[in-house]
Amino acid sequence: MELHELLDRLVSALERLQIPYLITGSVAAMAYGEPRLTNDIDVVVDINESHVTGLLAQFPVDEFYLSDEAIRDALARKGQFNIIHPASGLKIDVMIQQGTAFERSRFSRARVVHFTDMHGGRFAAPEDVILKKMEYYREGGSEKHLRDIAGIMRVSADMIDEAYIGQWANQLGLREIWEAMLRRLLAGS
Repeated sequence: MELHELLDRLVSALERLQIPYLITGSVAAMAYGEPRLTNDIDVVVDINESHVTGLLAQFPVDEFYLSDEAIRDALARKGQFNIIHPASGLKIDVMIQQGTAFERSRFSRARVVHFTDMHGGRFAAPEDVILKKMEYYREGGSEKHLRDIAGIMRVSADMIDEAYIGQWANQLGLREIWEAMLRRLLAGS
């Protein structure tokens, strides 16, 4: 299975089950920026207990690893769980929607992005991908997040609402990272 096939399977399953979702992370960064290698798909979902059985049925045990217990634990903690396709080594990181003002904003601003000629899904807007990448950078310091942000800013510059990013950067405590990123882009690195 290829990454785009797993993404198609995920989007189809979530839409079939009428689960609100948002593709984010490196897959969304590549949709708006530059390609890079990744073996996982990050998705934020707004699920509850009534979705668990249907979700398990969409990813059968003979092909996927998905734990009923892990889903229920993630729901209780508002955390995350994984769906793993062992044959390919691909993984889906499923994060439970937190219900914060920023999460509500991200969901309201989702865009349909076509990841193949025939299929599309709900992706986080580029500004929201940038903001989350800045949060991940703050948490772990990985340069890949800054490279993803730079790629989005280069490829999708004409669609980026920098005022929106600035507003949320202030609220999320990311102003310093955002200003450093802008200086870096101006310097051309």
